Amino acid sequence: MEVLKLLEELEDIIDESSSIPFGGKVLLDKKEALEIIKEVRIQLPDEIKQAEWINRERQRLLLEAQHEADSIIENAKSYVQEKVEASEIIKEAKKHADEMILEAQKLSKDIRMGANEYADDLLKGVQDNLEKLISTVSQNRVELGRIAKE
Repeated sequence: MEVLKLLEELEDIIDESSSIPFGGKVLLDKKEALEIIKEVRIQLPDEIKQAEWINRERQRLLLEAQHEADSIIENAKSYVQEKVEASEIIKEAKKHADEMILEAQKLSKDIRMGANEYADDLLKGVQDNLEKLISTVSQNRVELGRIAKE
């Protein structure tokens, strides 16, 4: 992630800056630090776009799973109608169709659950990264504010 690299670069600049004795403060190149912060701001929208893409992909997977389940159910109904010729065949076809419908519903549920878990895991990862980035940027801004006041 580009934002993390930029934040690491900012940390390196702060770590490598000259220290002020007995103050725990450092002198750093303001222009260089502000340029990195500007780059972080530019990169953050990409992270947000990635999260939005993950959400759209999740919706697409859910819709695709629903269409597949509907198709399986429709195929099962067609199969049952074709077997309406004799009573024994009708009983057997109905039983088979019911099993297919249950299987299709289970498959649909499993696909939806899997898609939801996958999307949730991806969104959780993006959220964790964004929270870390926001925390790091906030800490750096506080430190920059302290340095600027001195």
